[in-house]
Amino acid sequence: MNQFIAGLPKVELHLHIEGSLEPELMFELAARNQIAIPFRSPEEVRAAYQFHNLQSFLDIYYQGANVLIHEQDFYDLTWAYLLRCQADNVVHTEIFFDPQTHTDRGIAFETVVNGIHRALEKGREALGISSLLIMCFLRHLDQASAFETLEQAIAHRDKIIGVGLDSSEQGNPPEKFKDVFQRALQAGFLTVAHAGEEGPSENITKTLDLLGATRIDHGVRCTEDPELMKRLTLEQVPLTVCPLSNLKLKVFEEMNAHNIVDLLRKEMCVTINSDDPAYFGGYMTDNFHAVAEAHPMSGEEIAQFTLNAIMASFISDVEKQRLTQLTLDYLARFQTS
Repeated sequence: MNQFIAGLPKVELHLHIEGSLEPELMFELAARNQIAIPFRSPEEVRAAYQFHNLQSFLDIYYQGANVLIHEQDFYDLTWAYLLRCQADNVVHTEIFFDPQTHTDRGIAFETVVNGIHRALEKGREALGISSLLIMCFLRHLDQASAFETLEQAIAHRDKIIGVGLDSSEQGNPPEKFKDVFQRALQAGFLTVAHAGEEGPSENITKTLDLLGATRIDHGVRCTEDPELMKRLTLEQVPLTVCPLSNLKLKVFEEMNAHNIVDLLRKEMCVTINSDDPAYFGGYMTDNFHAVAEAHPMSGEEIAQFTLNAIMASFISDVEKQRLTQLTLDYLARFQTS
């Protein structure tokens, strides 16, 4: 099964590019940009990655992002992630970025998006990995700041497929951003949003109804509401679940207590993703392994996570058909070997 997972084509829909900043690259960029960081070695950085909730992670996450200054920094960050994708057989990825994390530090929006975009273009050409880019609003900031960010994004509509909502869910409900999401939809952006990670299942319902989201990022607390469960199943609303992240941030205490496989077997459109892999101890293959080791599954069930992600992605129908066939062919070869 480990061999099967390693070779399985994968599609990632929930990845924060700033959260792929490995300690070694953090140190390299800090030296290159002459930025002081409160750690003496990459090992000391990793030792600090002991989180007790979402906020304790965000505190160090934003601190790490301070080393990202120039367009080349964002290119190097994204390229390093794409090389991880290649190693994990990720054939398509839809990447989040947090422009406010950088513009609030005086970094130009163009610097951020152009560096990421340039790396994604190279990934498509050199590695054969397709990609799309989603801009997230930080929910701990106000809606006025989100509107300013959206206006900057409109000039880069050719590079950005959609908008999302991340950061602290507690105390920042979906309705806080209703107006800016309506404006984003009018401007032609697709919409997704984090909900039901630390916040209640009610946030998932509000995200669908008020923000027009077509995907729910995380969503694991949907089980609190049986009617919501029925709706998510009937409408096949995708949930971009991040197993190792949920473990690291204490959403679940143990992987065998995680509900992702139960949701899969209820025929919900759940997918496996890595979230902030540099901080949470694993990229895509690591997350697949962690789930499979805690929850014995068949090859068909494991492959269904990829098939769900393909259907939940924002690629064309033709490309969905191609990746679906690629996955089914791989499964058939495994079954006959």
